[in-house]
This record gives sequence, structure tokens and C-alpha cells, in this order.
Amino acid sequence: MSNDARFEDGGETPLNLGALDGDDLSVLSSLAQDAVFPASEMSWHKRDGRFALLLNRMRWEDEGADRHAPERVQSVLMFANVQSVSSQGVEKGDADTVLSLLHIGFEETDAPSGNVILTLAGDGAIRLNVEALDVTLKDVTRPYVAPSKKRPSHPD
Repeated sequence: MSNDARFEDGGETPLNLGALDGDDLSVLSSLAQDAVFPASEMSWHKRDGRFALLLNRMRWEDEGADRHAPERVQSVLMFANVQSVSSQGVEKGDADTVLSLLHIGFEETDAPSGNVILTLAGDGAIRLNVEALDVTLKDVTRPYVAPSKKRPSHPD
């Protein structure tokens, strides 16, 4: 028998949110903060203009957090309209490298175009040059107890 939480236990539903502007993106950024993922779970489909990450996201929105241990959930973070991808401080192709997402930001260049910056722990970053913002964050599994049984914390 599994001790993992279920969406039904908290009366909550999986997230399925989109972002089409900077304000929307800041909401997704806060929900995806401290998500972890292996480098092998990044994919760029150049022909389709899509970049995706399969994240193990901390459930910051969890309304039942006072009743149980902190939870994570696997989520897909999908970016559309991507024209190019570049990175700094990211080991490409190393499946054992685990990355931690700290922030998602948008720098407009020639409206509505710009750069989405995924800031990673340890001075890593991924830059997506996009024609326009079109981002989706969707939970794809049931929540599970965070292996550390703790919520990440950041010094002030």
C-alpha cells in the first residue's frame, strides 16, 4: 500500500495553467520554483518550435500541507513558439545531472518576441528565444511525498 497523497484526499485538482504574458509567467514561475529534473528530461522539437521539461515540482499551492508531509508532482512545462535554445552551465546529455529550477523570467526584445530565461541553481541558465510567450504548466502524475520530506528554503 502506498503512502503517497492523492489529489482526491485534499479535494484539489491537478494544475493545468497557461501563460501568455509576463504577469502570467510570474505565476507559473512561483509554482515551478525549486522543481528538479534530470538533464535528460529536457527536449527541444526544433521543427515544431517547442521546448519541454518534465519536472518534479514542489506543490507550493498545496492547501493540505499542514496535514501531511510536503509533496511533489511530475509536471510538464511546455514552451511554444521557440526559435532557438541556448544554455550556460548545463551539462548536455548527462542523464545523471539533476537540475533545479529557481526562476522563469521574460525579457521582451521586439514585442511580442523575447527571451525566456530559466534560471537554475548553481549559476546555470537556459535561454529560449520565442516569437511570443505561450507557456503551459500541467501536472501529469499524482502527488507523492517529497523524498526529503522537507520544503526547500532559501536564505533571505
